[in-house]
Amino acid sequence: MPHDGQDLHMTTPDKAPALLPELLTLTGAAIKPVDDVLECALQKVRALVSRDDRVSAELIETHQTAAHGLAWLATYAQSLRQMQSWAERQSANGRFGEIEQLIHQIAFGEYLGQIHGGIPMSQGEILRPQNIGLTPDDMRAMTTPEVATLMQSGNNQSARSRLVELMQEQSANITVGATGLDDELEMIREQFRRYALEKVEPFAHDWHLKDELIPIEIIRELADMGVFGLTIPEEYGGLGLSKASMCVVSEELSRGYIGVGSLGTRSEIAAELILCGGTDAQKEKWLPRLASGETLPTAVFTEPNTGSDLGSLRTRAVKDGGDYRITGNKTWITHAARTHVMTLLARTDPDSTDHRGLSMFLAEKTPGTDADPFPTEGMTGGEIEVLGYRGMKEYELGFDGFHVKGENLLGGQEGKGFKQLMETFESARIQTAARAIGVAQSALDISMQYAVERKQFGKSLIDFPRVSGKLAMMAVELMIARQLTYFSAAEKDEGRRCDLEAGMAKLLGARVAWAAADNGLQIHGGNGFALEYKISRVLCDARILNIFEGAAEIQAQVIARRLLG
Repeated sequence: MPHDGQDLHMTTPDKAPALLPELLTLTGAAIKPVDDVLECALQKVRALVSRDDRVSAELIETHQTAAHGLAWLATYAQSLRQMQSWAERQSANGRFGEIEQLIHQIAFGEYLGQIHGGIPMSQGEILRPQNIGLTPDDMRAMTTPEVATLMQSGNNQSARSRLVELMQEQSANITVGATGLDDELEMIREQFRRYALEKVEPFAHDWHLKDELIPIEIIRELADMGVFGLTIPEEYGGLGLSKASMCVVSEELSRGYIGVGSLGTRSEIAAELILCGGTDAQKEKWLPRLASGETLPTAVFTEPNTGSDLGSLRTRAVKDGGDYRITGNKTWITHAARTHVMTLLARTDPDSTDHRGLSMFLAEKTPGTDADPFPTEGMTGGEIEVLGYRGMKEYELGFDGFHVKGENLLGGQEGKGFKQLMETFESARIQTAARAIGVAQSALDISMQYAVERKQFGKSLIDFPRVSGKLAMMAVELMIARQLTYFSAAEKDEGRRCDLEAGMAKLLGARVAWAAADNGLQIHGGNGFALEYKISRVLCDARILNIFEGAAEIQAQVIARRLLG
């Protein structure tokens, strides 16, 4: 066993760093100390937010930093567990080569160091152990020789430089390091990577700069490739594939452009709503249309004054014979103009003041044109100009007596809307985490190329350690977020509850995407600030990931409440 502080890399002037054979033993032994610290933190925070031996929502809010810090600590613990699982599988399969080993040791070195010294919840919020009630005595679990060795030497300059050297040699590869997925899923990845390289990536920046809708031809091609029916069962015209396949497709399309990678999100949400809460007739009518791309859906949930507080929605649905009339306002509705059906959440019980009075509708509408984006009677809309995520456009919508057929009340029962929506959050957050990985990968692709080609002071930028270090950390955190996301998808595919894991994947993935884009722009220097360079778009696109499908603060709150029970 290595000594305290022994370097994982031993370097000589003429040789690349050599990895120790005990790496998996070291990292495996580091899992329990992290779990011990997490368990101690859980007990400390639970005591802090409990009243009369029950966890109090009011106290969680009062002690929000501690509660959210617990969520981040748990996310790091799960991330390291999944990295260890990944590394052991690759080792057993003979795929744990030097790139994978470097990624693994840097990941453990960095995340153990952050657990010990401070986890960045955002740029200006660093979670220290004392913020969640942990004392120096509580942190003694992190003083084992294995943890000390990894923190001292896991993420060092020679490791990062060697990783980037290997990344340059393997530049033709689709990803940096073995993903751990099976050959079938890697074939799917290769298919969609080729498509994105040919049909999406060369045009995405122009679409962004001109604030144009993604061409309808792209949507038709994606429909032909089965993107909108990936996880819809075959009996309803879908491909019946796994959530893991959805991750791979979303990842590679978002790597080309997040707008294209997000086209399938609305179909995924609508299909999940109908599969989980729809009647047999609704499934037979809508699922084949969604799967084929014949019907494009949009999600209509958020209102101007509610944000994440969906239980306070005020848009109302009033009975009109056997049908309904919708009146109210919605905002941040993506791809609203040219879609055919809205999954629309509205209040059917006028006497209710919380989520129990909400119902979900499959509200049909006529697709609009540039000249008349919202031609359906009883409905108006206006575009919201945005920094990024532009390919589908965002809208504010107004409803005034908008007609919805009674048969389009989801599940045929009022008052079930909020519960039905909650059932979709696992899949939506897994898919969003996959989109975040794609955006981060795009930042790495663009920045790596720029760092190789750009010359300063007589050599390429990539030869400067702080540039190569940024690229190395992009690759490492990409793999961490990827493994956490794939684990969440696997749990979903096995039919196990995974809202906690999906939330963690989304929470971490969004931060990783923003860090990759921000560091990528820094590598570009002044050119990164110019609109003509693609990294400027990736930065704008990455920023939304920490907000939609649950803002980072809301996501941490949800994770904390689950952990605290």
